[in-house]
Amino acid sequence: MASSYGTDADKSALRAGYLAARQQIPAPFKARMDRSIDETLLDFSLFAEAPLVLSYISYGNEVDTHGIIQGVLQSGRRVGVPLVDSATREMAFYEIESLDQVSPGFKGILEPDPDECRLLSMDDFFGSVCLVPGLVFDAQGHRIGYGGGCYDRFLWHYPGDKIALARTMQISSNPLPVEAFDVPVDFIVTEGSVWACR
Repeated sequence: MASSYGTDADKSALRAGYLAARQQIPAPFKARMDRSIDETLLDFSLFAEAPLVLSYISYGNEVDTHGIIQGVLQSGRRVGVPLVDSATREMAFYEIESLDQVSPGFKGILEPDPDECRLLSMDDFFGSVCLVPGLVFDAQGHRIGYGGGCYDRFLWHYPGDKIALARTMQISSNPLPVEAFDVPVDFIVTEGSVWACR
């Protein structure tokens, strides 16, 4: 699904279109695509060598990250997952040792328990990578998410590398509309490919 500049390319219309398209992917096909993305990510040295991985916890039809998180933890590396303040839409990352430490939070998305998990600071983020969700991405790494702005607020000050996980159908052949506060990702990992955006 291509995008274009103009009245047909506002973010709300693109968001609705890609949400609808994603919901139509048959479950077995989605599972195969996500396994291929996982394998490509594991072969990407920037990810494989990062001592700390910040990852969203997949929800609904997003590219599945549960296996990725478990694999990173089993490798002895550290994992941070986000907690969103529903009032301010500010997002903080907490270190987890197991997915048993998460439970439904903001909009039903699994989040860490701040009483059990350590809040990660800016000092922790240097040398880390952040897996970034989104509905659609372009070749420059610009993305359209769900409209809350939580990730853009966090990524504005994040010093590490930003990696998007996307099925090929989520890559726009034309530039996406961009606003001043939008933060592009550095790399996009798809089925069998890593796209460098910077």
